Order: sequence, then C-alpha cells, then structure tokens
Amino acid sequence: MAHSEAATKYRRPRRGSHDDKASKPRRFLIDVEETQRLILEQEDTDGDFQITVNDVGPKVITLGTADSAGINKYDIRGTYMLSNLLQELALAQDYGRKYVVLDEARLNENPVDRLSRMIRHHFWDGLTRRIDAEGLELIANDPKNRSKNTAPRIYIPFGEQEVLEYYQNVSIQKSHLKLDVVQLPEKITPKYVQSINEKPGILALAMTKFVSEDGHETLKGVPFVVPGGRFNEMYGWDSYFESLGLLVDGRLELAKGMVDNFVYEIQHYGKILNANRSYYLTRTQPPFLTDMILKVYDRLPVSLEIENKQWLAVALTAAIKEYLTVWMTQHRYDPESGLSRYYSEGIGMPPETEATHFDHVIKPYADKLGISIDDYSTQYNSGELHEPELDNYFKHDRAVRESGHDTTYRLDNCAADMATVDLNSLLYKYEIDIAEAIQAIFGDSFETPFFECYETSTLAKDERPATIVHTSAEWFERARLRQERIDKLCWNEERGMYFDYDTRLKTMGTYESVTTFFTMWAGCADRDKAEKMMACALPLFEVTGGLVSGTENSRGLITLSRPNRQWDFPFGWAPHQIVSWIGFEKYGFMEEAKRTCYRWLYTITKSFVDFNGVVPEKFDVVNMTHRVQVEYGNVGVDFKYIPREGFGWMNSSYQVGLGYMDRGLRRALGAVMEPCKVFRDRELHNGDMDACARAKDSLIAQPPDTTTRLVRPNSLRRS
Repeated sequence: MAHSEAATKYRRPRRGSHDDKASKPRRFLIDVEETQRLILEQEDTDGDFQITVNDVGPKVITLGTADSAGINKYDIRGTYMLSNLLQELALAQDYGRKYVVLDEARLNENPVDRLSRMIRHHFWDGLTRRIDAEGLELIANDPKNRSKNTAPRIYIPFGEQEVLEYYQNVSIQKSHLKLDVVQLPEKITPKYVQSINEKPGILALAMTKFVSEDGHETLKGVPFVVPGGRFNEMYGWDSYFESLGLLVDGRLELAKGMVDNFVYEIQHYGKILNANRSYYLTRTQPPFLTDMILKVYDRLPVSLEIENKQWLAVALTAAIKEYLTVWMTQHRYDPESGLSRYYSEGIGMPPETEATHFDHVIKPYADKLGISIDDYSTQYNSGELHEPELDNYFKHDRAVRESGHDTTYRLDNCAADMATVDLNSLLYKYEIDIAEAIQAIFGDSFETPFFECYETSTLAKDERPATIVHTSAEWFERARLRQERIDKLCWNEERGMYFDYDTRLKTMGTYESVTTFFTMWAGCADRDKAEKMMACALPLFEVTGGLVSGTENSRGLITLSRPNRQWDFPFGWAPHQIVSWIGFEKYGFMEEAKRTCYRWLYTITKSFVDFNGVVPEKFDVVNMTHRVQVEYGNVGVDFKYIPREGFGWMNSSYQVGLGYMDRGLRRALGAVMEPCKVFRDRELHNGDMDACARAKDSLIAQPPDTTTRLVRPNSLRRS
C-alpha cells in the first residue's frame, strides 16, 4: 500500500551513522609493542604473561579499524578474544612486525578450528627435532640433567664409524658447543650405564645421506617429535601416539621417520628406549611398534610398492627382534604364567628424577646411620652401601617407569612382579600384527636372523641357526596362547573387567584400571567380555572430563604421607583415551566412543579457551582442571604469551578425537557446551527419526581426516 504524503513527510529518516556496516569483517590496525604493553598492564593481573579466567582485569580493550586508519574504535571483549589477541601479537613480534592488521574473525575464531590449526601448522613443528649439526644444539638441552656436566654430549653406538666421524667433525667445526663425542662399548651393561650417569648425553639416532649445497656427501638426522617441556628427546609410547596425530594431519614422512628411529634403536641399543638419553639405556616402554609400522605402511605411495615392501621387511624384522629378545626373555617373561611384565635392569636410583624425589624413601636409612640424605644417596649409588630393601624398591620403581605409568599405587612396590593386562594386550597385538603381515604381504614366509629368547635359550650356541623362517601359523598360535592366559589369569567374570596378574603371589590383582580397555584395542577380548566391560567397567571410569585412570576406591585414601600419584584417580591421560576410543570403535560401540571422546575434547577445549591456549600433559578429569597437585606437576603450562608446542600426545588426542565428532558434536564442542547437557539433548532425540537421519548424514559428511582411517584396513585382517 502506498504511503500517504503526510506519512512520508513525517516519517523519521534512518541515520546511517548508527548502522553497523558489517558487510565485510572488521580488520584492526594494531601497534604491536604498545598494544601488548597495554593488554598486559591492564589485564594480566597475576603477572604470568597470559590472559586467563583467573585474571580480574576489565576484560576489554579498544582497537582502531584498519579501514578508518585507526579512527573508528571497537571493543575486544572477554578472556578468549583477549588471549587470542595476545597470542597474535607474539606471533607478529616473531616476524619483527611493528604494526599488524588483524581480522576480527581471527580473534573470535571457533576454538576447535583454532586449536586444530595450531596443532597442525605450529605445534608439530615446534616439537620436531633432528640430531645432526643443525639440530644438535636444541636437542642436547636436557632440563632433567642434574649433574655438574652440562656441556652437550652425544653417545654413538658401537660399530657406527661413519656416524662417529661425522660428529667428531661437528665438534671441531662447532667448537663453541664444546661437544663431547663418546662411542658406546659393544656390550652395554647396567654397571656401564651407572658409570656414565654423571656424564649424561643424547643417544644418536638414524641418519640419512644427502649432498650438501657445496656438493659434498654428508649425513642428516632423521626427524622425530618430542613430547615437549622437560621431555626433550624421543620417547617410546609417546612417539606412537604422536604418530597417530601426525598421520591424521598428513605428516606421513615425519611419522615414517619415527619408525626408522625406533628401528635404529632396536638395531643398535637392543630395544626401543624409554627415551634416547644415556640414563635410559636399560629401560624400554610400552610396545606399540607393529601397529605404528603398519599404519605408516598402509599410507605409503602405491607407486613405490617394491621400496615400501623392503622398508616394511626391515621394520618388521626389528619388531620381531624386539618381541623375542626384550619381551620373551628373562626377567620380562614369566614362563610359569606365560605372560610378560615390565622389568628394567639398573643399579642405584634413576638419575632423571627431580633432586628430592626419593628423599622420603632414603631418609629412614640415612637416619639409621646418622648421615645426611645426600651422603647416603651418594654412597648407595656408588655401591659403598648395600641395602637389599632399597634394591628391591628401585627394582619396582624402574619397572613402573618402564610401564609408562609413573607413578601409580596400582604398581607401587610390585611393578616388576605384575603381568599387566595392558602390556600383554599390546604383545597380543604384536603377535597378530606380525602374523597378518607375514600372511598377507610376505606370502606366509618371512626370514630373519636368529634371535635368542626364552623358547630357544636352551639351544647350544653351535646348534643355533643363522636365520629362521617365520610363518603366520606360529605367530597366530602365540597370540592364541596369550589370549587364553589373559582370559584365565586376568579376567574377573564377577566384576566384568580385566585385572593385572601378580606372578610372585600367583593371584589376580584388585586395582580397577582403565587399562582393561587395552584388550579391546588389541582385539583380544571376545564379544561377551567386551559387552560386559561396557556395562560394568565403563561406568567406573567415565567421568565429566573423559576416562579417569583408575577408581577412587582402588587408589585409596590420600594423606600427607600418602600423596596423589599422577596415574591414579582423579587424573586422565591422552593414551588411555585414544586406546579406549579405538577399542570401542572396533567392537561397534560408536556412541560410547563418541561420548567419551567428546568429554575429553571438551576438557581440552575449555582449558584452551579459559587459559590462554594451554595444552598440558594431563588433566584432573574429575575436578576439571590442568592445575594439578601431584609429584611432577604438569608439563606444557609454563609459557609466555602463546603456547608453541602443546604437548605431544595431547595434540594427537585432539586431532584423532575430532574424527569421532559428527557435525552436531563438533558444533557443541565449538560452543564449549558441557557434556552432560550435550548428551542429555541427544538422548531426547533418540526416538526422533528425523534426528537419526541427520546424525546419519553428519557421519557421512565428516572431514576426511577421521579416526576411522586409523583402524587397520581389511586387507591386513584375518579372514
């Protein structure tokens, strides 16, 4: 209807100056140094160079737009946007920028997209190391080194003459480093390892030949990823979980290099090391190598089939050597139960711990002799003092560290006796993986050198063949026998979950641990047991922030004399989450996988939003905090302005976990919605056919980097 003349005459005109012209995103022109000074002065009230929910500033800063040359002003509000601003200013400083133009969308970026992007494009690079002339200075730094010898030192395996000469040349060319180059003896004994504890150093890893710019052939270190923080070396099971994230993020060559470095360790140090420092030479970690090898192999270019198969043969030979010579020999193999356990040879106290870590253990013995703790420790480590009780204590302490679960009341003063369900599940997976690879890829016949183990230790040396041919049948039989023993000795039908087995007391343990789900990851639990675990065990471990390591009841009472241990209740760890998700997925429990995964990703995302982008080593998943009161504190929380590394397996858990998020869950995660609300709303729609159709559609439309890609392809599974 046409307006009347009067109506048109007296109609109030619109004022363009009041319009929010948001046809294009705002861009801010920022003086980097001045804005950083202002934001810290105004907002960083606790002085930690971070903007977090604990700061009590006004949580608002005004910025001028680039289009108006800074004249028009707009407010940036809230912890998340302000912390993102602080991070972006730090990045601008890295590039030497005095002024920078920032999009508002970058400051208000969806936190899921922002964290995933930072992991993919920044954190992995920040954690990548090489051991060669270029990378040596960074990797040689060891925050755990408490000795007086802080100059960089590198140990070269016996027989690696070319590598030895390379590093000797580096020490001459880079004399300012004062690099000490030492060749290891052919036989590495616990006594030798103890003798070099006051001269700690990095252990050489794999190198490749390449031609330098001046046309000379030289060596270059094979890259790898470190966990981060004070863990500045290549670790055992950390590297496996890191490789999963690398594969999701398309970093195939880096993941392949991690395998190559593990193969080098087995070939030259006899095992996959706890980490490649001299004080770890007698200690390994939870075995994941076969799965790591096959996941990399599955993604190698099809056009290089011959080279890929040759690479696989070398890696598989190393895995077989590790299995037979490490896990199937005394003291790690228990012939009576037929199961394996953690056991690290060594003399004295582990040197990589904090200076006062064992004071409470040493004090009663020192008091008894009327000497100081330091004096007693020195004399005990040197062998001047002999104390069988302490020897037994440190035997179990080293085994706990080898288990990766250092520390927990689950393994307290008994670790070297416990055939843990997680270790034996992992070895079952080795047996199946090796059998399937031999059957599907190597024509059911695979030749390796002869490796001594418990099964062949009675053979006289002149009776031992130079090589041995492996078939899938023998490895499937090993897996069948181990599965029978796990079920017989570790399964508790009444409680509906697996427990560790004490090989000394010959009894089943009672500690309720989330590692029961390792049996599902490995595929050694039958369908009935898996269903029973989901009904009986999952409710024990599923808490607000994910899966907790163990139950409060099993942990027991915490007092001043009995403090929290970091692998117990109420703490949650990335490896337990990832193993459980994949285990649930294998048995078809996708809703449980999604739900527990969302809880964990929510925990990470909420801390990322509230605490200046922090990605720590672990969480208290019950009280929902990364600020934990526990013996080693938390790694990855001490940084200024911006996190540059995250933490290795935490980064991976995020990238892997996003593969389980359908569209609805990913949107909820971006909005940092509490898990209880998310899954209450999903339950309300369970009977809604339209909702079911939407869920089905969202699963089909997932991004390509999904976790389901990490499950073994059908071509390598048993028929």
